[in-house]
Amino acid sequence: MQMKWTAVALAATLVVACGKKEEAAPAATAPAAPVVAAPAAPAGDTLVVKIGHVAPVSGAQAHYGKDNENGVRMAIEDLNKQGVMIGGKKATFEIVAEDDAADPKQGTAAAQKLCDSKVAGVVGHLNSGTTIPASKVYNDCGIPHVTGAATNPDLTKPGYKTTYRIIANDLALGAGLAFYAADTLKLKKVAIIDDRSAYGQGVADIFKKTAKEKGMIVVDEQFTTDKATDFMAILTAIKAKGPDAVFYGGMDPQAGPMLRQMEQLGMSKVKYFGGDGICTSEIAKLAAGAKTLDNVICAEGGASLAKMPGGAEWKKRYDTKYPNQFQVYSPYTYDATFVLVDAMKRANSIDPKVYTPELIKTSFKGVTTTIEFQPNGELKNPAITLYNYKEGKKTALE
Repeated sequence: MQMKWTAVALAATLVVACGKKEEAAPAATAPAAPVVAAPAAPAGDTLVVKIGHVAPVSGAQAHYGKDNENGVRMAIEDLNKQGVMIGGKKATFEIVAEDDAADPKQGTAAAQKLCDSKVAGVVGHLNSGTTIPASKVYNDCGIPHVTGAATNPDLTKPGYKTTYRIIANDLALGAGLAFYAADTLKLKKVAIIDDRSAYGQGVADIFKKTAKEKGMIVVDEQFTTDKATDFMAILTAIKAKGPDAVFYGGMDPQAGPMLRQMEQLGMSKVKYFGGDGICTSEIAKLAAGAKTLDNVICAEGGASLAKMPGGAEWKKRYDTKYPNQFQVYSPYTYDATFVLVDAMKRANSIDPKVYTPELIKTSFKGVTTTIEFQPNGELKNPAITLYNYKEGKKTALE
């Protein structure tokens, strides 16, 4: 039986480690299999709808970005096969893809470019550090964006009516991991490392706060960057403090080498915790056979693919189209695309000024879950799932 938590339960109690959530009905609005295309409409009756997408498709995090982009492309292909009608015209959807290289400045430039291109809506960004500054750009130009990956709670604090998130935020992820460390594994001492990014620092802070509330002792805190590859100095300092576990707030390009170096330092019995940034298939490759991979426990927003309403069938289609490219977030970017279009259909318009007010009213049965929003644009009742790695394969905890 898979372990899940809802953000509501975590925020309300911060003492209950897990709870069950009923599975949603199979996805109806977003088909699990390709549908027959509607008859072609006359050229004058066709409406071209541009959907923007931003993520790092270059640099160390490109594997995440390409996976996210694949989810949007797959959604657009499925939407075009449905023959969606908006305002009495058949809609043809196109992706406008931008690369932010996980850099905040490049992220805001990409956001402004999409505004200037007058896209109807945006799916993205991947990183909290790019999404947060980009959200102001989208708000200022009046274009809604839906992220299925950025998890820092600060994203929705400004109250922009154009900002939406369809995945659990760090309040759920960091707290859930701390619950598991303290209540299930009975760990007493933890060291914390973060990469100083908005995401890494945010999820580490929540883990630290909750771990202390659960009676754990934080024996050391160290910092790195999202470009680093050598962690021997900080790991040596941490080893001297004798922790039961290390929590890392950051992404897998750093977590993989860190696991190798922990093994080299003889830290083979130290548990290794992290959020969705390390919860990928890629980390097994980056760890390059290090036995410390067996100690990894990571958290992801939402259910595992096997437990998502349309996850299993969707994943089969994804793997056929994009072999060996799946990471984490593509089911969410797929759903995010459908959420935007669902609001357009209900408003009978692709004009952001007209359809944006419909987003807050969303009740959409997607691949990942039934998507409904809180007044601030956060997902209602988001679940989290914890994973470990068995024989190098990411596996939901039983």
